[in-house]
Amino acid sequence: MDSQRANAMTSAAAAIAEILGGRKMLGRSVKKADDLAELVREGLPAGSVKLLAEKLDMGSTALSRKLRIPQRTLTRRLSHRSRLTAAESDRTVRLARVYASAVEMIGDEHKAVEWLQTPNRALDGEQPLEKLDTDIGAREVEDILGRIAYGVYS
Repeated sequence: MDSQRANAMTSAAAAIAEILGGRKMLGRSVKKADDLAELVREGLPAGSVKLLAEKLDMGSTALSRKLRIPQRTLTRRLSHRSRLTAAESDRTVRLARVYASAVEMIGDEHKAVEWLQTPNRALDGEQPLEKLDTDIGAREVEDILGRIAYGVYS
């Protein structure tokens, strides 16, 4: 892997970690993708979901559906300050990754959330946020963000 791509992955991992609460929430600093992968394997703190919901301007109920975590389970984990499973953590990081990409491409957090919540012709009229419940959908949204970055009509 070339150094430019490695630097991009490092900064992306750090940006995702900040969205999920940074060192204070995660219990350690994330400097590279491997650090983030290790956190996913261990399970993210449930509180990171609450922070992501705030960033995405979503209620925790809507986000729990998007992450496929039953609301009662999420509520219990939040009250006991427990961790998500590795699979739940992976889905949480996926949403944070796409949000971070949208902020980077659009340049403003509020406008990025607005873009994620607005129906998009390139997605057959669906909101980008609605596609993020699967990896395939997330990649489709990231592809559109990449086209925006390069000035290709989307």
